[in-house]
Amino acid sequence: MSENRDDPILPVSNVPAPTRPTIPSAVYVIVWIALSGSVILFNKKILDKEKGLNFPFPIFLTTWHLVFATIMTQVLARTSSLLDGLKTVKMTGKVYLRAVVPIGFFFSLSLICSNQAYLYLSVSFIQMLKATTPVAVLLAGWALGKDRPTSKTFGNVSIIVLGVVIASYGEIKFVMVGFIFQALGVAFEATRLAMVEKLLNSPEYKMDPLVSLYYFAPVCAAMNFVIFLSLEASTITLDDIFRVGPFVLVINALVAFALNVSVVFLIGKTSSLVLTLCGVLKDILLVIISVAWIHDPVKPLQIFGYSIALGGLVYYKLGADKIKEHYGRLSKEGALRWNEYGTKYPAYRKAAVFGVCAFFVLVIFFSYSNAGTAEISGQVDAVVRAGVNHIHSKRGLETVMSFF
Repeated sequence: MSENRDDPILPVSNVPAPTRPTIPSAVYVIVWIALSGSVILFNKKILDKEKGLNFPFPIFLTTWHLVFATIMTQVLARTSSLLDGLKTVKMTGKVYLRAVVPIGFFFSLSLICSNQAYLYLSVSFIQMLKATTPVAVLLAGWALGKDRPTSKTFGNVSIIVLGVVIASYGEIKFVMVGFIFQALGVAFEATRLAMVEKLLNSPEYKMDPLVSLYYFAPVCAAMNFVIFLSLEASTITLDDIFRVGPFVLVINALVAFALNVSVVFLIGKTSSLVLTLCGVLKDILLVIISVAWIHDPVKPLQIFGYSIALGGLVYYKLGADKIKEHYGRLSKEGALRWNEYGTKYPAYRKAAVFGVCAFFVLVIFFSYSNAGTAEISGQVDAVVRAGVNHIHSKRGLETVMSFF
């Protein structure tokens, strides 16, 4: 049968399939920062005696988080694709006992000590102390023979230590017990990270945070439960749990687990540079929130010391060459965008400058006011009174009018 070439040909339109809208990377960054800060503030609210719910059982809270994470990772592994990374991890019983269990042991101790510190120290001071984590990781790597110490590296981390020492010297509510717990928490976390790099550094054991939680949460929950039975089980009661509320505890564990999920998406959508800078930004925002909202007392000396520590942290993580490269690129792009914005919206640009200046003035004001010293209050009061008297005078009125 021959073809009929005179048959009408139907028009075919090659319409491309509609592209699915993608979520901007900034959304993942904002969600991660919000969840990370929420977990810290939430834990502080539950554990703190003076400004919180007075639930002084950090080991129970940590154990509950790990039990919840164990259940959720098991459910997600069977119902979603979030844990598809399990297929590439060649986990055996021998590897589990020789690597996962000892790493989980230090992970448990890190979580317990870090939560224990919230009973004694302010959120802002804890964040300042956490800036020493890279230093502790470096020391742990040296101790385990993973890295070799160099004078250059030692000099870089010394800047971080110097900043934290200055911040600690300016701390108003310094409690040695809380400081020791937080220092131990940092040390145990650093040991855990160094052991992960040493024992699970081959490609077949590469895990994202959620897969890592799948393997570590059960063993950590079991270890924490044993410690809970030894230290807190005899003092905690059902009244304590119901005073906080089962609903609050579930939401608290859910937020903590959501943080681990958000990290998986954040790592997949951003670079190591963005992760480093986001971590620094998150710590700064937490300090500001703890000062403005929780009214943690922070002295200007602490802000100065913490700034040195954060600067040293960024320098240690990125290095001078990368900082110069990114700074040059961002400064050119930023100046171009800023000039375009100023040309298009001059009033808004002035308002933005004023808003930023006002924001930093308020932060400094809160840090002074929360210090609670009579000397500072007297100085501020004297300045205000002198200003009022000056304005009420004829000369002062002329001075004010000259601005208009």
